Amino acid sequence: MTATIRARKSSEPAAGGQTVRPSVAQAVAKAAADESVRLGLEHRLWAASAHLLWERAGVHPGDVVLDLGCGPGHATMDLAQIVGPEGLVIALDENPNFLKQLGEQASARRLEHVERVLGDAQDLAGVLAHHEGKVDVVFARWLFAYPPRPRAIIDGARKMLKPGGQLVIQDFVNLRRGTTMVPRSEAMDRFHTALDASFRGAQRDPDVIEQLPRMLVEAGLTIAHLDSHQRLARPGEPLWHWPRCMIEGFLPGMIASGQMTTGDGAALLASWDESAKLPYAFACLPPLMDLIGRKDA
Repeated sequence: MTATIRARKSSEPAAGGQTVRPSVAQAVAKAAADESVRLGLEHRLWAASAHLLWERAGVHPGDVVLDLGCGPGHATMDLAQIVGPEGLVIALDENPNFLKQLGEQASARRLEHVERVLGDAQDLAGVLAHHEGKVDVVFARWLFAYPPRPRAIIDGARKMLKPGGQLVIQDFVNLRRGTTMVPRSEAMDRFHTALDASFRGAQRDPDVIEQLPRMLVEAGLTIAHLDSHQRLARPGEPLWHWPRCMIEGFLPGMIASGQMTTGDGAALLASWDESAKLPYAFACLPPLMDLIGRKDA
């Protein structure tokens, strides 16, 4: 089974027939490219755990896999290689620039069994009605902390799954409390407080990841696997760079909203850089939860 890559071309008008001005479009594309670099690092650092979880879920050649919130497609590319040309990977995201990057990568690797879909993961029945009941595995990584209706994602994923299909989730528990840095830093504590406020200000539950197992059961799925693992980073290791990338990603929005000042941000980054010089410094990263829910009927 093969599928062509399908998504609105970047040169086409946006919804409503309006054309985005080049200067704005370029700025948005640059922001997406910068975020893609961070997401690429994040994927590489946690790729081994993702592959182990896919193996536990039984992802194999010929499967139909739905990658929710696929971003620029780092996991999508890996999944496409696993399911092979006889399978299909449906990559859904609401950012057209990410989907454009994914399309370029898929074309360069001749992965014609990747279908790109521009849409909201909270409205799967609306954007993927033709795939309802035909999906073997729905994969969602680092997604649920952001949309305001996480239960809608789970309900939609269940409709997409075949009987016996599985919803596979990887996400950070306690992301709002983030990284524990040693030596402890007042600047980091202020950042965590502001991060919590930013989630709540956007009407998002910062603790929603802890509630996902309950939500899966309430949606009629059977918990087939539930585990977590935590990693520790030391200066000089590749993993040490990830928390700083996360901080840099969150800071602009938090400063713009007034939850942190420019001075707070500078102090935080300076504190992190000073810690990097200490041979005894380390950072405990948020636990990563692995969750598989199975659709029994």
